[in-house]
Amino acid sequence: MPVKVIGMIGVAPPQGTALHVIAGGISPTFLREFSQAHESAGFDYALVGYYASSAEGFNVASYAACQTRTLSFLIAHRPGVVAPTIAARAAATLDQLSGGRLALHIIVGNSDADQQREGDFSPKEERYVRAAEYLDVMRKVWTSTKPFDFEGKFYRFKDVFSEARPFQQPYPPLFFGGSSPGAMEMGAQHCDAFAMFGEPLAETAERIAQFRRMTQPFGRTPRFNVSFRPIIAETEGKAWDKAKKILDDLKSSGTMPTKAQDKSAERLVELAKRGDVHDERLWMPVAGAAAGKGNTSCLVGTPEQVAEAMLKYYRLGVASFLIRGFDPLGDVTDFGRELIPRLKAGALEIDRELAAAA
Repeated sequence: MPVKVIGMIGVAPPQGTALHVIAGGISPTFLREFSQAHESAGFDYALVGYYASSAEGFNVASYAACQTRTLSFLIAHRPGVVAPTIAARAAATLDQLSGGRLALHIIVGNSDADQQREGDFSPKEERYVRAAEYLDVMRKVWTSTKPFDFEGKFYRFKDVFSEARPFQQPYPPLFFGGSSPGAMEMGAQHCDAFAMFGEPLAETAERIAQFRRMTQPFGRTPRFNVSFRPIIAETEGKAWDKAKKILDDLKSSGTMPTKAQDKSAERLVELAKRGDVHDERLWMPVAGAAAGKGNTSCLVGTPEQVAEAMLKYYRLGVASFLIRGFDPLGDVTDFGRELIPRLKAGALEIDRELAAAA
């Protein structure tokens, strides 16, 4: 299967060197330009992020889908904010209207504070248990051919049926991320792709093997996604100079987080403490300075070097990569011209090698 490349879109132009693109008011012009830039650059998906204060993701993706033809949208979705029956119909509707250009990234909220802004005071581990039940209901809504009843710990429904069916069968892909036992258990049972922050090759291989073991009792064959912030330039020296300038700009911005908010962030902070550079190109100081927030594992080098580094993860079984830069719109263009073609061509060559050896 060809490698997939995922970007990330926001709704308002960020100012200066950007750690995030989720916040801000809504600029339809910028959203249109940002989405179309991803499509022109050869991205397969664009992630639509989620904060309790941010623009609503289904509406963002619906508008962006109307401005593009082939780009798909990975919508971050929090189980529990709305009823799973409503969310299932909303997803099926958008999947149909977009011609199958929808996937969902299931998150339970990386901070209690942001959950509480939406009226959810449940502890995080309970939210994972609730999310598993929520996804059970959603999948039944998408696939059931007759009305069904449901009674669980968190949800109770009677005579549920949806005439809105997903375009993709049996339903749109479900991504998830997390490192806690609750996150892994939920994902193993209900989700199709495990999304990880960029870690060294050895740690990534361990996580892939662990999650594959967890999905076996459910008869599932998972896919894997890894997130990176590529920092590329025409020479390796210029790439490292660019990386150091980005770090200085972020530190001087006064907006960097100071506390890791979840287990995945804690893993990145610990890796940053072990050393600045891993596996030659994986550069961790930004992740350390940002308390592990915002998929800040960087790959530094020329486009050829960074593509080669990413392909090592592809050989481990990583099927897709979420990449974004610190100059959100400008980096999309650079990635499309210099990085994505090399990554996709290299993945196809690996596929041919494996097919010939089979």
